[in-house]
Amino acid sequence: MEDLRTFLIDKVLLFESDTLPASTEKELQQIRRERTEVPVIQVSSNTGSIIAGAEKTFDAVRSYLAGAEPEAVVLKVGCAGPANYEPLVCIQMPGKNRLFFRNITEEKVEPLLDGVFHNDINEDDLVGQTGSKGFELWPGIQFVNELPFFAGQKRIILGNCGCYDPESIGEYVARGGYRSYVKTIRHYTFEEVCNIVEASGLRGRSGGGYLTGLKWKRALNTTSSSRYMICNAKESDPGSFSDRTILESDPHRLIEGLAIASYAIGASTGIIYLRSGTDHARKRLMRAIDMARDYGLIGHNIYSSGYNLDIVVRTEPGAFVCGEETALISSLEGRRGMPQLKPPYPTTSGLAGKPTVINNVETLMNIPLIMQNGPEWFRSIGTQNSPGTKVFAIAGKGRLSGVIEVEMGTTLRTILETIADGIRDGREFKAIQLGGASGSFITSGDLDTPVDFDLMKEKGFAMGAGGFVIIDESMCMVDMVRYYMEFIRNESCGKCIPCREGTGRMLEILESVIKKPANEDSGTTLERFKGVMQLENISTVMKDTSLCGLGQTAPNPFVTALRNFRDEFEEHIFDRKCRANVCRGLRTFSINVEKCTGCTVCAGKCPVNAIYGTRLQPYFIVEDKCTGCGKCYDVCKFSAVVVK
Repeated sequence: MEDLRTFLIDKVLLFESDTLPASTEKELQQIRRERTEVPVIQVSSNTGSIIAGAEKTFDAVRSYLAGAEPEAVVLKVGCAGPANYEPLVCIQMPGKNRLFFRNITEEKVEPLLDGVFHNDINEDDLVGQTGSKGFELWPGIQFVNELPFFAGQKRIILGNCGCYDPESIGEYVARGGYRSYVKTIRHYTFEEVCNIVEASGLRGRSGGGYLTGLKWKRALNTTSSSRYMICNAKESDPGSFSDRTILESDPHRLIEGLAIASYAIGASTGIIYLRSGTDHARKRLMRAIDMARDYGLIGHNIYSSGYNLDIVVRTEPGAFVCGEETALISSLEGRRGMPQLKPPYPTTSGLAGKPTVINNVETLMNIPLIMQNGPEWFRSIGTQNSPGTKVFAIAGKGRLSGVIEVEMGTTLRTILETIADGIRDGREFKAIQLGGASGSFITSGDLDTPVDFDLMKEKGFAMGAGGFVIIDESMCMVDMVRYYMEFIRNESCGKCIPCREGTGRMLEILESVIKKPANEDSGTTLERFKGVMQLENISTVMKDTSLCGLGQTAPNPFVTALRNFRDEFEEHIFDRKCRANVCRGLRTFSINVEKCTGCTVCAGKCPVNAIYGTRLQPYFIVEDKCTGCGKCYDVCKFSAVVVK
């Protein structure tokens, strides 16, 4: 094959027809490694898999192949979705379907490869097989897409994730990448691109679900000498990690989507606003940008189209509030990230006073697909008012967790019971926390709600960044509300009084509920109850008067938790009891004299000297001194310490 770069540019990117010649397609199959003469081994390499030991797995595979036959290729790929399966290894033997194996740590590498190379598959860690026509099936092995985790999904945005080397622009182009972008800048006007995206019905995949094409038109129709397109990759909600996964697994599609969006509004500068601490994602993103520039996809007069574009990466300062678009712009301008009054909106006066459009990662990932397949194709997916798909990051107490993509209209119950496979350890379902720190708690009565912007808004739910945290009976709702309120209080910029003072007061009241009062007089319970009732009034004031979305949505966790779990709040207030035994300040510990051996370990570890007794005789706990820290429970080897 001729020089790869020249071949891909001349024979693929600049090829005018939508259908490539058979000879070109055959060569692209080799680049995609669909037709291979040697074994190809792919090891997942994203933040989750690296934590699980994927780097050691990769090194073990390379060491095995160094002195083994047959020769083989080993690659690092992105995340396929299920976090429970990490490190995930995919093996494709010449002429056969691909095999996927889960939890392949370094000590499993040698027996795994020995078995596959000698046609002796160990099914203990086998997930399944994938393939297409012309490949030999592995008999008796199920297909991956038949597993409930994948069968309930419609993977469009995540279609490339876990399938190719994200640091290879050649593989991305061979999969059809950047063709939509080149076609767009060579054959469409700015207005035509905006019209196509508006006709598709694509809505922003965070916040209120505003129509993306309409947003672009407002910036394009604002007279200005320059404009800016910003990709908000901040994603700092607890429990959300889908943007990071996309950046690590398919950075080129994000760059292509950002490039098309920049062209659509007439912007010559695209900015990716990245979350701090995402070093692995930043490394892959920067490498992808450099490769795109080397291929002439970024720069001056791109492919003789007359369009100039530069893409830069900026890292946020570590503040949650900088995810709000006006605070984001302030931080890019070198000022403190604080929300500003609107209007004017960024689409008319944003970065440096110029028209600025801000879209999140998931929204931009849809753009190349819409330009490739047309707006009608996109509208054929999902619901009438919410076409397309939605990406969620499943976390918490489900049997399976990870990043998934479902068609709009899919119910929350399907995600919980089919894709996440229900609750682990046989526990009872309690709620789903959807929408991040300022999201809502959704109980079993609302699980049949479809994933749809308008239908969810009617019930007071918001999808936010796509965090989908599963909660079971072992978790305390009062403590969870307190945790989220503490997070929001700490992240509030402090500019407006309702948010600054309201979050502080709400946290103060909640903290008084999860611990025993200093005295037990008759007025204490009433005072605590009145405090909780104050929270409802504070919530109303914050929603009506806060400056930005952070303060306006901050009370959501409390409001939905109180509505659905009032009995837990009352137990904490009146009975001084936490049914999940999570709130340390309400736990009561005692010692079972029949099991206690008098070993003195618990007494030595008690930080407040609340445990008394004689060595080799049963000890006892003074409840008035006990703070409920639980250290005695943790260190007792005889299960003599009992928690109530």
